[in-house]
Amino acid sequence: MTLSSPSPSISEKGDVVHAEDGKAATEGGLYNPHVDVSGVDERALMRKVDIRTVPWLSFLYLLCFLDRTSIGNAKLYSMEANLGITDTQYLICLTIFFISYALFEVPSNIVLKRLRPSIWLSVLMVLWGVMMTVQGLVHNYSGLLVMRWMLGAFEAGLFPGVTYYLSCWYKRSEFGIRAAIFFSAATISGAFGGLLAVGIAKMAGIGGKPAWAWIFIIEGLITVVAGAISFWVIVDFPDNATFLTEAERTVVIRRLQGDAQFSAAGEKMQWRHITEALTDWKTYLAMIVYAGVDMPLYAFSLFLPSIISQLGYSATAANLLTVPVYGLACISTCLVGFLADRYGNRGIYNFTLLSTAAVGYIILIASRNAALSYFGVFLAACGIYPCIPNTVAWMSNNSEGTYKRSVALAMVISWGNLQGAVSSNVYRANQTPWYPLGHGLVLMYIGTGLIATVAFRFLLKRENARRDRGERDELIEGREGGFEINGRFASVEDAKREKGDEWSGYRYTL
Repeated sequence: MTLSSPSPSISEKGDVVHAEDGKAATEGGLYNPHVDVSGVDERALMRKVDIRTVPWLSFLYLLCFLDRTSIGNAKLYSMEANLGITDTQYLICLTIFFISYALFEVPSNIVLKRLRPSIWLSVLMVLWGVMMTVQGLVHNYSGLLVMRWMLGAFEAGLFPGVTYYLSCWYKRSEFGIRAAIFFSAATISGAFGGLLAVGIAKMAGIGGKPAWAWIFIIEGLITVVAGAISFWVIVDFPDNATFLTEAERTVVIRRLQGDAQFSAAGEKMQWRHITEALTDWKTYLAMIVYAGVDMPLYAFSLFLPSIISQLGYSATAANLLTVPVYGLACISTCLVGFLADRYGNRGIYNFTLLSTAAVGYIILIASRNAALSYFGVFLAACGIYPCIPNTVAWMSNNSEGTYKRSVALAMVISWGNLQGAVSSNVYRANQTPWYPLGHGLVLMYIGTGLIATVAFRFLLKRENARRDRGERDELIEGREGGFEINGRFASVEDAKREKGDEWSGYRYTL
């Protein structure tokens, strides 16, 4: 079944020209004008693309999230005692992962664009799988610390890389559900991670290794194998995807051109593209929105087993009780992705989701009842997890230019992930079993995300109104109207190519 969504209205699509008219693509320079595409079934083509991209990439992210958060499961099986580390040292090990993770995201996305995804993503996976495996062989605090740093460095490229990669294949009205399905692997990994940890823990004593060590070793080896296979499974960008015919590649790119993605046919890297991402106000406001949900995400995923265990459950029971929480979060993530693609208004969905998460954490702060706190955990999960891909899709929808979007997405995601260093330190052992400080700080971040979401949507709507009134019109040779301050261009095509989402005909997704 294809994941295609109906074409949105003008205001949601972000272009004053409907893609189905073919005009946007024509004015932007029709890709491969000599190629006859009359024999290509677009629906069947996108189903073919879906099958070759989304499932495998989602599986890879499941492994990625499983590897970074499994330390929370391992902790329940005497890891701290065996390694002789304190609660503070454990938190430092969590923190250092996010520092290296955030540092390498932007450079990784630039390399991904200049290199083939099938090579770059596969290499990263093999390397972080090796680091994960070695993490199960360490004997002390320093060894664990080094492995967590290396794990973060090599995992850094997957999430921002794949979100950017998917945006190069799909129209803006189709991207959200793909991003949601891809990210829902994080919720599945949460559920699967608990079950897997319970199963692997039964290997305790084999080879003289404790249960927590086997959790790292087995999961790391699985990642190494998946990374090696990925070289043959991951497909490259649309313009050189070998699993498509020339006519099919042409249709994919023309669809993107018709969706105001003027750079879809190819763009030569120039430093001005990176500068545009660095100086765009949308990048920085989106960073605040994303931080407001990413810090709660990591706090939730890293400490959920501990939070539940402190309510009076054993390690095995606590891991098992995380499964239904993540199951509902997965359903919520995919549902929101579908609805936001279909009806637009990503900002409204963000506001609703963050409000739901806030209610969940208010319950966790106020409750002194295990059952009520468990209910609060469900609300928090259903608010936090769908908000991640929705925010990424929202930013991607509002950034045109392949290199600009690559850098902007990496900046947004890297700043959000850096907040993981904060979330790693908010749940302290002396705060058990109710963790008022941790829950309070997470709630503060959610509040910040709510405020930034409202501001982001307001400013985007105001800018769209200015463009509707003609205040951003450029001077185009041979055409009447326009203002010198907005630039002078020989043609509309030149204005689109030079200005990207700053072009007066571009409409932002609200």
